[in-house]
Amino acid sequence: MKPSLNEIGKLAKDKHIENKKYFDKLKKKPPKNLDYVMQDLHDAEFKKTDCLECANCCKTTGPLFTLADIERISKHLRQKPQSFIEQYLRVDEDNDYVLQNVPCTFLDTDNTCFIYEVRPKACREFPHTDRKKFQQITAITLKNTPICPAAFNIVEEMKKKLPL
Repeated sequence: MKPSLNEIGKLAKDKHIENKKYFDKLKKKPPKNLDYVMQDLHDAEFKKTDCLECANCCKTTGPLFTLADIERISKHLRQKPQSFIEQYLRVDEDNDYVLQNVPCTFLDTDNTCFIYEVRPKACREFPHTDRKKFQQITAITLKNTPICPAAFNIVEEMKKKLPL
């Protein structure tokens, strides 16, 4: 199934309770091969997914910026870290640095990223479906399925490959 961006939010909402129950079981007793299965599913999905066709993550959400991200990006932009923070970031309710606005300031009209080579760690790892100890990030995955068609597809395939 390759849902369109218009359908993804509704499909993810319809499957939210089912996916939450699945992830709750997964957390209690993760399969020994979980990380290997997730890596395979992630790799297979991203062989057929071009993020530049979508960029919904950049249009609807903002990443967390670590201090290392801020240092790296501000250097790339030839700014002092404090100037970068003042111009682009704010501190959220969790005391994390996040973008002042979405869509992302660094997203171009063709869905490319102006700072791709130095983008934040959160952007490099999105949608986090190949992360080690996957069972620890199921809440993030639940949040990402309505945003990212690839994450939605990976979760659907995961439930087939690892029935609980």
